This record gives sequence, structure tokens and C-alpha cells, in this order.
Amino acid sequence: MSRPAPFAYSLAPEEVGDDGAFHRQESRFRGWVTADRSGEFTAEAGRYHLYVSRACPWAHRTIIGRWLMGLEPTISISFVDPFRDERGWAFTGGRYEDPVNGFRFLAEAYEATSTGFNQRLVTVPVLWDCKGGVIVNNESADILRMLSTTFAPLAEHPVQLWPAPLRTQIDALNRRIYDTLNDGVYKAGFAGRQDVYEREVRAVFAMLDELDARLKDRRFLFGPEPLETDWRVFTTLVRFDAVYHIHFKCSIRKITEYKCLWPYLRDLYQQPGIAQTVDFDEIRAHYYTTHPMVNPTGLVALRPAEDLGAPHGREVLG
Repeated sequence: MSRPAPFAYSLAPEEVGDDGAFHRQESRFRGWVTADRSGEFTAEAGRYHLYVSRACPWAHRTIIGRWLMGLEPTISISFVDPFRDERGWAFTGGRYEDPVNGFRFLAEAYEATSTGFNQRLVTVPVLWDCKGGVIVNNESADILRMLSTTFAPLAEHPVQLWPAPLRTQIDALNRRIYDTLNDGVYKAGFAGRQDVYEREVRAVFAMLDELDARLKDRRFLFGPEPLETDWRVFTTLVRFDAVYHIHFKCSIRKITEYKCLWPYLRDLYQQPGIAQTVDFDEIRAHYYTTHPMVNPTGLVALRPAEDLGAPHGREVLG
């Protein structure tokens, strides 16, 4: 399928308000898979499919969760093209195909679930119910949580990403990190006024500074093992210097300039199988070519000189 001319895609007015601030669209589908047959969607091997993009940090969370749990035989996956125009995420052939439904555009999954779907953005990730032919959920936080809890009995090597003793603390830190960092880089990058931009950038770096201090005497955010929050942070950090520092003008510091965050990022990147989930070519192609309001020339910035494979030395921390 040939691609249309670039730069047709733009943010809708409701995403950048009159106040100059970016307001993220809420996820529309929030169904939940259960393990006890108490709801519409029951955890079953082979029933569910993930639609994701390697470029998207929200979808990246679920790619990592599926890998960490060993759910590849249980939940199938397909990838959309990183280039996105006014028609949204597309399956353009080759490595970007939909073997489950044969969709050409992810919007078809939304239309199949809700006739006349009219929200501005068709987003990834999507957890699809092959049995019912509908979207279960398109909220990345929900999908990641289900992968590590509901689907754990079906996992080949389940890990504890949301352990009971830490759940309240994990949820609290998740909320703060989402607002000021995960979504914060977008609020900075899409800001429509100088004062809004400066406010959001300062909030991003206040959180980065806080996390850097937190990691001074602990290997991961809650101790010796990476948990859900670490992986939610990782997908933002790994894109930061290559994209957010440049493209979204989060320019105060690079992650490589942080004493603890930089080796922490390398530690996560070097966990078994994680590097294979990161595709910098797709990440850069997506951001720099589909936001004309931010980068009207469409030039793709060269990747910064950073070595994510360098020794991190954090294994000595408890």
C-alpha cells in the first residue's frame, strides 16, 4: 500500500485548548479480562491479540509486559507502521500486517467495536478479543496490569510487577510519573504558549530530578527488582534524548547527564530481552515525521551518541 503525502496529520482543537495546554484524550474502551469467568472477557490462551506500535511508549509498555511474563504463546501480536497520517495507524504490509482480521487501518478495529466511532485519535495499544470481534481495552496502564495479574496463570515465566505489599505505593508513584513525565513530555512538546511550555518542561525535570535522587541508594524504584513503575518510566527515558530532548524541547538536561538515571536506564535496557523491544529507527521515524506542527520540515534528527550497552554498575545496589 502506498503512503499518502506526509504532514496531513495534526492535533485536533480539543487536544490543545484555548489555554495553550495539551489535554490527552481519554481511553474509550476499558473492559477487563477476568480469570474467574465473572465477566464478559475471560482469560483464555489464544483468545486475545495485541495491536501495538514499536514507536509508541504507551504500546511499548505492553510489549515489555508480554515478554516479561512469557505470554507470547498465549497472546498474539501485530505491529502498525510507525508513520501515521490523517487516517491513523495503518498496516502497510511486510512487518506491518494484521494476520487476525486483515485490517488495513487500526481504525477498523474501533469501528467494529463501536459503530460510528468518532473520537479524534485511534490509539495503540489495543487488546482485541478474537472470540467476540471487539476491542477489550485501549488503555496501556490497564493492559499492562492485566498482563501481569489476570494472565499470570497462563504465563510461561510470570514475574511480580505489582506485588501486594507495594501496590498502594506503586499506584501513587505511577500517577505522579504519568502526569509529570510520561504525559508531561507531550504536554511540553505540544504546548501552544510559551508560559505553558516552560511550566510543563520544569515539571518534567522536577520529576526526573526526584527519580534520580530516589535511585541513589536503590537499584530500581522500589528495591532490587524492576516492577511495573520501572517499566512505565523506562519507555519514556529510552526515548528521551533521541526524541523528547530535541523534538519536544525538553532541553534542560539529557538523561545521559544524570548520575543515577543514566546507569538506571542502561540497567533496564540490558535486562534479558528488553533491548529487542526497542527500535530507535521506528521511534525517530514516527515522532519526527508525524508532528508537522512541531517539526514542519520532517527532517529526522540523528540519534545521539549514547551507549545503552555500556556497563551500568548498579548490581551492587540493594
